[in-house]
Amino acid sequence: MSNREGNLEAPTRHPLDWKNPEFYDQEALYHEMERVFDICHGCRRCVSLCGSFPTLFDLVDESATMEVDGVAREDYWKVVDQCYLCDVCYMTKCPYVPPHPWNLDFPHLMLRAKAVKHEQGLTGIRDRLLSGTDTLGMFAGIPIVTQAVNAVNKTKLAREVMEMTLGVDEQAWVPEYAGSKFRSGPRKGADVPVRHGERTPGKVAIFSTCYINYNEPGIGRDLVAVLEHNEIAWTLAEKEACCGMPKLELGDLKAVEALKNKNIPALAKLARDGYAILTPIPSCTLMFKQELPLMFPDDADVKAVADAMFDPFEYFILRNRDGLLKTDFKKPLGNVSYHIPCHSRVQNVGKKTAETLQLVPGTTVNAVERCSGHSGTWGVKKEFHAMAMKIGKPVFKAMAGPAGAKPDFISSDCQLAGHHIEQGMRENGLAEVPLEHPLSLLRMAYGL
Repeated sequence: MSNREGNLEAPTRHPLDWKNPEFYDQEALYHEMERVFDICHGCRRCVSLCGSFPTLFDLVDESATMEVDGVAREDYWKVVDQCYLCDVCYMTKCPYVPPHPWNLDFPHLMLRAKAVKHEQGLTGIRDRLLSGTDTLGMFAGIPIVTQAVNAVNKTKLAREVMEMTLGVDEQAWVPEYAGSKFRSGPRKGADVPVRHGERTPGKVAIFSTCYINYNEPGIGRDLVAVLEHNEIAWTLAEKEACCGMPKLELGDLKAVEALKNKNIPALAKLARDGYAILTPIPSCTLMFKQELPLMFPDDADVKAVADAMFDPFEYFILRNRDGLLKTDFKKPLGNVSYHIPCHSRVQNVGKKTAETLQLVPGTTVNAVERCSGHSGTWGVKKEFHAMAMKIGKPVFKAMAGPAGAKPDFISSDCQLAGHHIEQGMRENGLAEVPLEHPLSLLRMAYGL
């Protein structure tokens, strides 16, 4: 196949060869980084997406040769540190992704670099702690403890200490812990007749995710309310650990495998029993639908789970197309500024959340399709928070709506991004608008 300018075919993803010893060979890594960086330098279509590309191009432009060969290899890590694995460059911008013969997968190259760094023992305590969502979640569910932890975390002194000791920016929004865990509530819904559709199973298993379980269980209860209103049988996944996305972003692939071994057997049983598996946080959905299948391409259980996994609004729209979603909405939502998270965009399911909310009479959705800059734990870190706010600035402005059209709500499937946008709008003097998760808005529209 001769080289050509860009792809004329849909991108395909090669499995991640992370168990090959060469994957962790630093010299081989540098060689591949130089190859890819040289292609990126010659193209520069991704310059506006995140900090990785401007960092790379500045290094090149300021080098003696003004080419990649003039950049010190040690400076490659400055590019790696700016990547938070959103995958948008791969899915929306890069013309050289496979099946193009140049076979460029920038996010997975950055993931490989992070894995090499982690394997060399260079991961700091701050990053290990922030990625340990189940460990941090031990605060949740004990009312007196959560009240004390939440109160302390709001004080200026505590935030200064967190910044000095952990490198968590004192200005960054951080989540509170809930007084009761989502998984401490009902484990399944009432017995109702299962009505399968052409496109959708008629029964649902919920993988609640760390954030819903420990931080905002009300969003999970909103999902349950919508399911029950639509007479859809539901149950919780029998066992649940972190999906592994925070560890993936750290490059700790062995930890990802350990978490996969905890989650997949129970989820695979549900998948084979005919359940649709819903995950109310896009990063977790993406982990099961894309990243784990690429890490474990020969694992039949992983594939079964991926095939059964749905974003909640993907499921609702397909349910509607099956003629099985109730549209007896009681309350208009007015003007909703809705942010499409990166980890929703790269699932290639379209704007299903916006499409669902637009089923509600008296509702207008202003969909904003651009990175908010939060990106999991990346945006709260001292060295990156200012960049996270800079990346998000166009989103903050777009979410405020056109002049004279202040939204009634702002919303994002990624609640972390939602809070980041809320903070950004406030700090930039834009409209202060209530933040509600799309599942909460849908429950509100039903009048539940």
